[in-house]
Amino acid sequence: MHAFILDQGAIRETGEGEAIRAAYVAKLPLWLDLDEQTPEADLLLKETFGLHPLAIEDIWSDATTPKVEDFERYLYVLANGVHWQPPASQIELRELDLVFGEKFLITHHTGPMRAIDGVAQELRRSPRLMVKGIPWLAHSILDHMVDNLAPVMDAFDDQIEQLETDVIAKAGLPEGRDLLGRIFDFKRSLQSLRRAAIHQRELLLRLSRGEFAAIPADALPFYRDVYDHFARFTDLAEGYRDLVTSALDAYLSVQSNRMNEIMKTLTLISTVMLPLTFIAGVYGMNFKYIPELSWPHGYAYALALMGSVAVGIVLFFRRKRWL
Repeated sequence: MHAFILDQGAIRETGEGEAIRAAYVAKLPLWLDLDEQTPEADLLLKETFGLHPLAIEDIWSDATTPKVEDFERYLYVLANGVHWQPPASQIELRELDLVFGEKFLITHHTGPMRAIDGVAQELRRSPRLMVKGIPWLAHSILDHMVDNLAPVMDAFDDQIEQLETDVIAKAGLPEGRDLLGRIFDFKRSLQSLRRAAIHQRELLLRLSRGEFAAIPADALPFYRDVYDHFARFTDLAEGYRDLVTSALDAYLSVQSNRMNEIMKTLTLISTVMLPLTFIAGVYGMNFKYIPELSWPHGYAYALALMGSVAVGIVLFFRRKRWL
């Protein structure tokens, strides 16, 4: 765990439980960032900050559905950040827990999170956010989390565009064997993102409309700005779902067309070979009285006849634009 404490206009960082307790008792603004569950962290949450047992349970659990709960003295917010590293097609949702009251903010996340790192760097440069108040600090974390969606969505857009190009060029070919798997990976990622976005959009809307006393009136326009940005990203995600669905339809269509072309080619080859086989069969019959059997040029005549039939059939196909 790591804590940022505003003490006499300057930020002081510590990881010691006693220093965090002393700062909380002295009512100094502080931000406690938790990573893994430890007995000391549990003791701080329960005895020092006096959090409700259900809130503590939610902090340490692996819940994935965004929500907000008002405990009067503090607000508990569960949001989802998005982590994605191209060229992978799977989006990873990372849980972010925020508990903030008048003088304290507690965050918990598993794994690195750019929003947390970004706000921490801002505090190291200037204590402005914590001087303004804890609700502003919580807003900054949510704002960074939503803004970090922009590069993810841009990269996702590029990946889907490349996927559409590969579908047209490779569907139905040996080099396109992985296309169907990539399409379904995209669909699963966008589906999980959509499920989380539905709840998170409602969460940000509730935070922005003055429903909770923990968020002052002058901070509401900034929370509304976070909601507006997130709403635009969710609209983009919906559009990407349609694009991936279209890519799947295009994949099936292109593969079917290529299969039809293969069947057409095989059918035309069979059609050309059928009369040649018939002629070869007639001249291959072992009868003594065949009119052409004693011809000096019978073999050449048979070959010429088969060649003429084959050329005639091919020309007919080309005239019909089947070839």
